[in-house]
Amino acid sequence: MALKCGIVGLPNVGKSTLFNCLSNAKAQSANFPFCTIEPNVGVITVPDNRLEELEKLVKPERVLPTTIEIVDIAGLVKGASKGEGLGNKFLANIRETDAIIHVVRCFDDGNVVHVDGSVNPVRDKEIIDIELQLKDLETVEKNFEGLKRKVKTGDKSAVKEAELLERIIKALESGKSARTVELAEDEKEIVKKLQLITTKPVLYLCNVDESSVVGGNKYVEQVKEAVKDENAEVLVIGAQIEADIAELETYEERKEFLTDLGLEEAGVNKLIRTAYKLLNLQTYFTAGVKEVRAWTIKEGMTAPQAAGVIHTDFEKGFIRAEVIKYNDFVTLGSEAACKDAGKMGVEGKEYVVSDGDIMHFRFNV
Repeated sequence: MALKCGIVGLPNVGKSTLFNCLSNAKAQSANFPFCTIEPNVGVITVPDNRLEELEKLVKPERVLPTTIEIVDIAGLVKGASKGEGLGNKFLANIRETDAIIHVVRCFDDGNVVHVDGSVNPVRDKEIIDIELQLKDLETVEKNFEGLKRKVKTGDKSAVKEAELLERIIKALESGKSARTVELAEDEKEIVKKLQLITTKPVLYLCNVDESSVVGGNKYVEQVKEAVKDENAEVLVIGAQIEADIAELETYEERKEFLTDLGLEEAGVNKLIRTAYKLLNLQTYFTAGVKEVRAWTIKEGMTAPQAAGVIHTDFEKGFIRAEVIKYNDFVTLGSEAACKDAGKMGVEGKEYVVSDGDIMHFRFNV
């Protein structure tokens, strides 16, 4: 299941620096707007200590972690919704992502020019919000116009859809994102087809200097206050620190560097975990001598749906799943030991997969 997150933000907030250390891809990180003309795509390996434990026990030929695709999208300016700067390209790229990582500048540095002349993360956030809302408003109004003829004929589904679109238009016109509109289950499907940008889940990433990376600063507090009603995540990270960590060769060097800063882990790890939480994702494993592998699924997926992530044939021809809980596998040390101890469950089509399940699927094509 390919997960794609888009990194957005005004020019010079630290997006490309963050992208570089996330993916080890080398986007041009320069001190002027639009240094990232084309969206750069990088793939991040999702860190998971459970894979290391399984590798020790199974000793497979290879280990395959799950990944997240990160898209570094060109810097946005006022007027992007009307095509200013790289607006149209930016908005097309962001529409294709599952979640938005919105980087806001929360540090002072006279050597790094701010596109609006001063550091004000709440203003910066609102500039991007407004541009995205205006683009969504354009989309919704266009669809609303297209429904008018059907509404006049008394088409019940068209009337219902038009009422929903009117609610979304009202929210967008009042400066609120489409995600703030409460939806019934059947309305969610209608909204999904519209591909609105402001329905996507958002993680606000406060890019701070080294002295603020542990405790935050006044700018971080301003962001938290501004987004408290948005049902969004806020994370503090030092993009330059992450870049420095990425340059270190060994795990021991990275650990020592983090300890000196008073950090338990790299911000990248926290970022990936938070993205998972934001999108209601979890991981299950397959473990054999050929390979130990992590798979990403949505919370609440059943065993056949989880099997379908490996291959659609697995879902179509699903017979049953043999399931071992991760803690049982690690405690007992092998699949055979789990079987002997009665710790291997045989589950059918209704089984809901739990995070960390080790699964073997039986299927018939």
